[in-house]
Amino acid sequence: MNELKEIVNPLLMLKENIDTLKQYGEFNEIDLDDDMNKEFEKLYFDSKTVLEEQEILTYFSGEFDNNDAIFEIHAGAGGTESCDWAQMLERMYLKYFDKKGFKHELVDVQPGEEVGIKSVVYIVKGNFSYGYLKNEKGVHRLVRLSPFDSNNRRHTSFAAVDVIPEFDSDIQVEINDSDIRIDVYRSSGAGGQGVNTTDSAVRITHLPTGIVVTCQNERSQIKNKEIALKVLKSKLYQIKLKENQSKIDNMKSSNSNIEFGSQIRSYVLHPYSLIKDHRTGYETSNVNKVLDGNIDEFIDSYLRKERKDETI
Repeated sequence: MNELKEIVNPLLMLKENIDTLKQYGEFNEIDLDDDMNKEFEKLYFDSKTVLEEQEILTYFSGEFDNNDAIFEIHAGAGGTESCDWAQMLERMYLKYFDKKGFKHELVDVQPGEEVGIKSVVYIVKGNFSYGYLKNEKGVHRLVRLSPFDSNNRRHTSFAAVDVIPEFDSDIQVEINDSDIRIDVYRSSGAGGQGVNTTDSAVRITHLPTGIVVTCQNERSQIKNKEIALKVLKSKLYQIKLKENQSKIDNMKSSNSNIEFGSQIRSYVLHPYSLIKDHRTGYETSNVNKVLDGNIDEFIDSYLRKERKDETI
């Protein structure tokens, strides 16, 4: 009911605003003072914003667009630089999740050897969370003056984002015990009470496809195993939907080519400030705003491009 209200209520508000705006034309200019003009002008632009947001929802026609999303970030080659960039991306997306009202559950994180993260996995829950995030899948490239280089040289780093829909727990995916290897180990972390003192972390390897899923966020080994199996089933189900064994390598991960030339978006912090999506051509020089989670323009521009391509 709450999910439906989030879709319907903005439309009801929009209809009410339009009815109010129609009254604007009934006034004579002499009857409108500056305050009333500003009030109608604000109502117009607010309504225009709501209308654009509602228009985006009509683009989510995919079968799984309204599913929750399994969202992963993986550092590319480059050690410290790439691990730091992966953590910067994690921060950007967590801020974006908060702005969209998406709930996010940490499944697994592999910290970098010095700083940052090697990889992180979240389950993101919210209306059309997969629909919004699916087009973020790909390689993200960073160009900046390295804070880890004593000579202050410019470095290029890569990290990959992988997104698949989370499917219901009752999906028909058969996993034979002989096809998986389950390893348990001690959770890793920065220390303190958040780190388990028992071997509760779980790693599941699906031997036929090579897919590896880990979960260490819960204190219970049973709970970690349950979540890891759920993620594995979602990955296998997506492969099943493709009905093409040759695509398994792509479904396992898009991270095999985390390198120059394969990026979907570039984040240039030096020698100039520019973030550009190479698929749509959309770009902005306000890099701090984007890294603070304001990525709606990039997502919206790609959704509009997809819709335009479908109608050609």
